[in-house]
Amino acid sequence: MTTDNNWNWNSASYQFSKQGRAYVLVTLVGVSGSTPRNSGTKMVITEDDIFDTIGGGHLEHKTIKYAKTMLASGKNAQHLEHFQLGSNLGQCCGGNATVLFECFAAVGVNIMLFGAGHVGKALMPILAQLPCQVTWVDSREEQFPANIDSYHNVHKVVSDEPELEVKSMPVNSYYIVMTHNHQMDFDISQAILKRGDFAYFGLIASDTKKRRFEQRFKHREIDPQQVARMNCPIGLEQVGGKLPMEVAVSIAGEVIHHYQSEMQQAETQAANIINKQPSKKRPVSQQGIHWQEFKQLLTSEELSS
Repeated sequence: MTTDNNWNWNSASYQFSKQGRAYVLVTLVGVSGSTPRNSGTKMVITEDDIFDTIGGGHLEHKTIKYAKTMLASGKNAQHLEHFQLGSNLGQCCGGNATVLFECFAAVGVNIMLFGAGHVGKALMPILAQLPCQVTWVDSREEQFPANIDSYHNVHKVVSDEPELEVKSMPVNSYYIVMTHNHQMDFDISQAILKRGDFAYFGLIASDTKKRRFEQRFKHREIDPQQVARMNCPIGLEQVGGKLPMEVAVSIAGEVIHHYQSEMQQAETQAANIINKQPSKKRPVSQQGIHWQEFKQLLTSEELSS
């Protein structure tokens, strides 16, 4: 995926949030004395790129290094750091800067959509606005819309053997299968079920097609427990209709419901772990940065100015 290096911090943070990609937003929340940039200056740091600047020099070098440490943790986090530019960093300006780091972890939803037909074309604009990464696969180059490059979280793949693309996806991926060919659907479905490590697998099909596939899976000795995990017919039962957009909305609703349920489950598990810790060792209902951290930093700035 290419990155537009002409983005400023604002457009970069907007695009990365929309795409579900990890980044750190860095803000100078307080300065005193002589500093390269004013309070309120921001920059965005990712694993591979930086957007805008807080003034360069050793301050920015230390900031980028710490931001990448936060990115490596893979967690949402906030952190305040105070820098004395002269005595600690050797910068000639000699002032003081307080830096707020806000790390936004990547959203772990990877989707592979097979099929660029009517429903696929209706579904993609919805998926493109969700916090996910989408790989869109079809054997027909001409089926992809001309504006596909406008979807920053979508990667197009043209393949005569789309079932071979399944192995390229990470563990716990989402698969949506809706090609123009029943045999192709079967081959892709078989590859997904054989992997068995999917978070979600939806197949567009009638009840007759579903029964035929299930019989063929038995003859191929596909694990029936994996077959039972297949969402077929695909989409939410509450959202009916046969128009491409109606089907697309139904599928998108099911995908959203699934990944939100997974996130809630993970948050509940994390909360249970925290609640098992001795109460004396953990702050009560504290999130983000405590006000005393700000007070301490502001006091130190007043004394040094």
